[in-house]
Amino acid sequence: MKLKILVSSFLLFSLAALTSCSGNRGVVAAAPETVRDVPVIKVQEQPAPDTFTAVGTVRASRSAQLAAQVMGSITAVNVREGDAVKQGQVLVAIDDAQARAAVDQAQAGLSAAGHELAAAEADLALAQTTFNRLQTLYDKKSLSVQEYDEIKARLQSATARREMARSNHAQSAAALEQARTTMGHARLRAPFDGLVTERRVDPGALATPGMPLLTVEARGLHRLEATVDERDLKYVRLGAGVPVTMEADTTSGGAPLNGRVAQIVPAADAASRSFLIKIDLPENKNLRSGSFGRAAFSRGLRQAILIPQAAVIERGQLQSVYVLSDQNIATLRYVTLGTDQQKQREVLSGLSPGETIVAAPAGRELAGKRIEVR
Repeated sequence: MKLKILVSSFLLFSLAALTSCSGNRGVVAAAPETVRDVPVIKVQEQPAPDTFTAVGTVRASRSAQLAAQVMGSITAVNVREGDAVKQGQVLVAIDDAQARAAVDQAQAGLSAAGHELAAAEADLALAQTTFNRLQTLYDKKSLSVQEYDEIKARLQSATARREMARSNHAQSAAALEQARTTMGHARLRAPFDGLVTERRVDPGALATPGMPLLTVEARGLHRLEATVDERDLKYVRLGAGVPVTMEADTTSGGAPLNGRVAQIVPAADAASRSFLIKIDLPENKNLRSGSFGRAAFSRGLRQAILIPQAAVIERGQLQSVYVLSDQNIATLRYVTLGTDQQKQREVLSGLSPGETIVAAPAGRELAGKRIEVR
């Protein structure tokens, strides 16, 4: 029994001694790894272009919606969407049987009016000759006053009939011209060279006056119709050049088109308090009506934090940079970036002036490491 007590006391004493010894020793932390030859920069505010973007839709500079002007059954539609057309080309034909009948009737009326005019002119010529012959007799007192008045009245009546016949002939000619014009409306022709962008009817449909049938747009000539907030309208100048970026244009490598402000609609939209501006675009066969575009306008310069594009670390949709502490320890910090500024990115939030960042991490993992500043 005494032996067990002695062994237990010895074990407790040994454990206490070990515990006392271990408590006296301090834990030594590992020193951070040092990385050399890493370029760094100090973040500062600097002048940067202050721009705003006006978004809009591409429209054709010349566009015509062809509508029926007469009623009738559509007998032919000679084009489809995307077809190229020439000025004067017949695009839609409408049944013109009634129009042809009206032309024939007007032609007959004009012919009858012509015969009537010829007869009236012949009667007037005879009356004029008779009057001239009897005038001599009347001057010689060989003709009574009553006979002279009768022949003079005949001349005046023949003159009136001739004038009425002329009027009827002119009216018949106008009726024939109107009938021919109406018959011409049965053929819808292309108003200019262009492309068919919309077809609304097929053969057999009934056309009524004012009914839209086709839309034709001029080729190559387009404009961007964009809206500008009333606060920024003062920065838009008529005739000024403006870069326009097209979302659907993959042929120019993202290079903007050189647009020019052609029109500023003076009335604002009551709901959005914005103004419509029209920007002429250079001729480009790849432009299509309805495409989405952005026009960039300048407000001047403003102070902004700009960092090199090489300093930004892209991970999915997140962007970050390495920021150095007072001991030059790199820490990964997420930032919010704005638009590109000539191979630089504007920092909207996440950095303050005077902080130091790694200028080009080049894919290296630097978080928690000490950066030896050059």
